[in-house]
Amino acid sequence: MRVTIFGASGLLGKALMQEWSAQEQCNDLVVGLSSRDSDLRDAQRVLQAVKETRPEWIVLAAAFTNVDECESNPELAFAVNRDGAINVGKAAKEVGARLLFLSSDYVFDGRKTTPYETGDARNPQSVYGRTKAEAEIALLELLPECCIARTSWLFGTGAKCFPDTILKLAASRPALDVVDDQRGCPTYAVDLARAVIQLCRKSATGIVHVTNAGDCTWFEFAQEIVRNAGLGATVRPVSSQQMARPAPRPAYSVLSAASLRALKIEMPSWRDALPRYLEQRHRGS
Repeated sequence: MRVTIFGASGLLGKALMQEWSAQEQCNDLVVGLSSRDSDLRDAQRVLQAVKETRPEWIVLAAAFTNVDECESNPELAFAVNRDGAINVGKAAKEVGARLLFLSSDYVFDGRKTTPYETGDARNPQSVYGRTKAEAEIALLELLPECCIARTSWLFGTGAKCFPDTILKLAASRPALDVVDDQRGCPTYAVDLARAVIQLCRKSATGIVHVTNAGDCTWFEFAQEIVRNAGLGATVRPVSSQQMARPAPRPAYSVLSAASLRALKIEMPSWRDALPRYLEQRHRGS
């Protein structure tokens, strides 16, 4: 199988490249493209890259993911996350490639109290969420057989993420304040990458929710990070109002695993993933 990954230099992209190359008896030919190789906003460059790599599958992991910066620069956010995704979708259609698009829990409004199913209505509350929701709609219309893989609370090595921030703060402060009224599913990039590989191999179509099993608040996540790392900092719960940010966050964005289980793919729990992340971070890989 020939695979082209857009966003290969990002947190998930690096994990995808590593995990695909680590697969035993893997005959897949994987090409990773960074934003320097192909700017999603340039439709001609995207098409050229796809024609040159001749993929059977395209994994679109590239995105403008700083949700607060998206609020202050919506034009760039839509140009990359929506229009860029459409450019990749059109290129995939022209060469007959399958497409897997990474989307987000931010397409939901966070008002549910039970896990979101794939068919629940989109109602994004932030610019970032709107860019992803509109990209989903456009891609499903353009490529009805594409796969939309929604994930959440991504963490891993090689890029900025919540655990990395907590570890750095906990090493220099006696106490940390972390919001305790937002609940979701932390997802380790390595586990997500392995699931994405399986989705491609199973020729998955439609919307799939792909997160580590289990859920928690950011406060609970931070507590586990500090405890697993053996640090002495105290983690204190606070409200979102006390830690106001430019972009609204879903209060509840737990994604149901039903769609993933239907494909016979299981994800380990985030509590299982956290020590593996810490080990990988310690190794510096």
